[in-house]
Amino acid sequence: MPATQYAPADSAPQQSALFTFVRSLAAELSQGKVELPSVPEIVTRLQRALADENVANATIAKMIGGEPALAARLMTLANSAALNTTGTKIVDLRTAVSRVGFNIVRSAGLSYAVGQLKLAKEFRTLDKPLDALWRRSVVVASIAHVIAKRFTTLNAEAALLSGLLSCVGRVYILTRTVRHPELFADQLAYQSLVREWHANVAKAILENWNLPDAIVSAVSEHEDPEREQRGVITLTDVLAVASLLANFSGENDIAQCAAPLLKPMKRMQLELDQCTQVLKESAEEVAALQATLGVA
Repeated sequence: MPATQYAPADSAPQQSALFTFVRSLAAELSQGKVELPSVPEIVTRLQRALADENVANATIAKMIGGEPALAARLMTLANSAALNTTGTKIVDLRTAVSRVGFNIVRSAGLSYAVGQLKLAKEFRTLDKPLDALWRRSVVVASIAHVIAKRFTTLNAEAALLSGLLSCVGRVYILTRTVRHPELFADQLAYQSLVREWHANVAKAILENWNLPDAIVSAVSEHEDPEREQRGVITLTDVLAVASLLANFSGENDIAQCAAPLLKPMKRMQLELDQCTQVLKESAEEVAALQATLGVA
């Protein structure tokens, strides 16, 4: 578990709430009871079913078909400009599952789950921060997708999914603060808590969903500067660069703030102008994915 150090809270009640929250979070992690709230059961069952590489497409299609809104989300993704490069319209779930693959099915499930989370009455007060986290996830996912396609032999759809999941630990912590609203009164302490805990939380959630190890590692380790960075390029490397590029908006912005990018860029043998080109190329994909995933 992280060795937690926080900026002093402004008052004793805030400090007490912070440590109460940390204790409960640590207990949930140690007991394996970390699950996103308000996630429909079908999404959890679907994620676990997809862990079996031999599961039939027809079985997955049948599961999805039992939830019309989820089915609609998958069909929209399968026919999106970003993912349907053939231009041939897909009209049934079984073909959609077969055509786009399990990682896009997982992405559709995640998108549906986030939509349900935002609709939950309990979290109405968190609408803006939840929306901000999801928007960032979509941007990171789009950039990761472009990087994986252009510069690696890795599965681009796995990179897309890793990007969509990149904020899942932060989302979980945010939803838990509904019971501890006083935490927001000390933003320094709250942000410190998020930085130290979100990776462990994300790892616990994704392991509970039985996601592939490469995706779990990418999501939980891509912000860790001390992680192993030798050997072949991995999803973690792709997500690390994508997450950093998501902070920038253009060529000048990147040039002025290149320092954080230098190590991950060198690891992937990328030049600054290539990163700038990635942002340009991903802009259209970001817009397409935002529309497809319900981000206005």
